[in-house]
Amino acid sequence: MVRAATAGAARDALAALMLRAEVARKAFGGRAVIAGLHFEMAAGEIVALTGPSGCGKSTLLRIVAGLDHDFAGAVAWTAPPPRIAVAFQEPRLLPWRSVRENLLLANASDATAEAMLTALGLASETDMPADRLSLGMARRVALARALAVAPDLLLLDEPFASLDGVAAARARALLLNTWAARPFAVLLVTHDLYEAAALADRILLLSACPARVVRDVNVPADMRRQDGAATAAFAAALS
Repeated sequence: MVRAATAGAARDALAALMLRAEVARKAFGGRAVIAGLHFEMAAGEIVALTGPSGCGKSTLLRIVAGLDHDFAGAVAWTAPPPRIAVAFQEPRLLPWRSVRENLLLANASDATAEAMLTALGLASETDMPADRLSLGMARRVALARALAVAPDLLLLDEPFASLDGVAAARARALLLNTWAARPFAVLLVTHDLYEAAALADRILLLSACPARVVRDVNVPADMRRQDGAATAAFAAALS
């Protein structure tokens, strides 16, 4: 999925610790949704976050993003706070702007915007108002917009949900090729264990509420960013 030469260079960037997150307790209306959860991430590392529906994965992303401060615990950066980009489940595009304008406002050049939209199969929608896109199209544009920010940390909440096989493959390829060219940390929420195994360096498996990390699994180095039977077997063994 990623060219071998660039993938090797990208792996070399997985060195410096970027983030330590500890959520002792996060509750809504007195009901704990996260308790005793902690993990670390390195700069340039791709970490997949998976677990039962409703266990607090999206809430955890909001905490890491600094959008939710109402919890017991801490998110600590080991260097100056990184530039963070987020692609939520709801695309949150500017509906009165065109697809191209949504990317340009995120600091993409015209050439980069055109290249990203072509890679995603959206070249013909460049000048379409964002509010006329289907949900799947809007999610792809939201991913491109997040990548256009050139983040140090990219937070993705089910970015490939509702995409057909071809569109999802295009979106994953754009993510991984952008990452290979300039490695950045990615925290990816997904329900799909195969997707997690095919994209990530590590997979954090969460328990049901109140969520905590029950397994921290390293994806074998020779399997990362690869599609195939070995990845499928590895993912199946995690379920």
